[in-house]
Amino acid sequence: MDAGRVKLYDANPEILRLLSTTKLKVSIMIPNNEISGIATNQSIADEWVRNNVLPYYPKTMIRFLLVGNEVLSYNSEQGHQMWHDLVPAMRSIRRSLKAQNIRGIKIGTPLAMDVLQSTFPPSSGRFRSDIIDSVIVPLLKFLDKTNSFFFIDAYPYFPWSQDPYNISLDFALFRGNFSISDPGSGLVYTNLLDQMLDSLIFAMSKLGYSNIQLVISETGWPNSGDIEEPGANIYNAATYNRNLIQRMTTKPPIGTPARPGVAITTFIFSLFDENQKTGPGTERHWGFLHPDGTLIYDIDLTGKQPLTDFAPLPAPENNVPYKGKVWCVAAREANQMELAAALSYACNEENVNCEALAPGKECYEPVSVTDHANYVFTTYWAKFRSQGATCYFNGLAEQTTTDPSRPSCKFPSVTM
Repeated sequence: MDAGRVKLYDANPEILRLLSTTKLKVSIMIPNNEISGIATNQSIADEWVRNNVLPYYPKTMIRFLLVGNEVLSYNSEQGHQMWHDLVPAMRSIRRSLKAQNIRGIKIGTPLAMDVLQSTFPPSSGRFRSDIIDSVIVPLLKFLDKTNSFFFIDAYPYFPWSQDPYNISLDFALFRGNFSISDPGSGLVYTNLLDQMLDSLIFAMSKLGYSNIQLVISETGWPNSGDIEEPGANIYNAATYNRNLIQRMTTKPPIGTPARPGVAITTFIFSLFDENQKTGPGTERHWGFLHPDGTLIYDIDLTGKQPLTDFAPLPAPENNVPYKGKVWCVAAREANQMELAAALSYACNEENVNCEALAPGKECYEPVSVTDHANYVFTTYWAKFRSQGATCYFNGLAEQTTTDPSRPSCKFPSVTM
């Protein structure tokens, strides 16, 4: 494994000090909650640069300073304020860097694909109407003036997993035996990532900014997930990332159909699985490494190792969406005391009817924390899943296709 760049989601001092002993080019990030202060007060921007850049630069090779993360995906009152403050914050940080005579750090902001209103075919790409005038045009003007990059988080997994019957998995994994022609441009696409990137390029061009270069600030494929998340497995993750690396390290660069031969700096998400993240199972499984540092699958970040040299991987079993019933039960390794606390909380605070677990009731026996948690977890999930609830419970729960019901106690289920 080898890499030339690393992206941090903050400006962690210990990590920045350690990176000073390497030749890695580093990207650091201003958290979303600090954007508004920096936008409205130049002294706060100056202080941020003094605290998070000056102690490490240039010994630590900071190359990108990213203001926020996917700011335009937050559709709330607070989120809209961040939209308004985003570009002013970027300008403030630029003034702070210039005051320190630092000119080797590019300023940008990573955005998600949801900034686009249309992505298919790529030639129809255009930005959302609610952000074009207020955010996108000022952002593009800033990036163009400072010769910076448009940072985009592009995950082919998500559009494929939402429509796996109509989008070819080979197309999403760079397997090259499937192609789509864009009738608007005449360009031919052999993979989904190129299609996504070019939709952004066309959207920028329509606003008069055809030369701003892209950086893929995040991409990758989950190595595991919940039963309801198709295609999240080690085989597909290794296939996607190995093919991506070979494509992005090819010399001369391949580029995209709209920009052939143009290199695209690419960050793969992520180095480690993040076992403490909440949400669907895929949220915790994007890494090359387990949290303890052991490899999940072999990867060569140089792109020099032939794909045929990697050890065979287990065949994927979930590339087709699961159809059937699913239950949410206590995880096999769940701590019994934590289970008991979660059980008590759900029954007392979360509006779950636990009467069936009372002494003498149909689900009371066997009197086991695990059995009772199985009932409560799956009852809660079945009731609130439509409102965004997940089968996680701080890592205490997992999905199963095995019905935990007993003759005297029927458990609710979720039908996929």
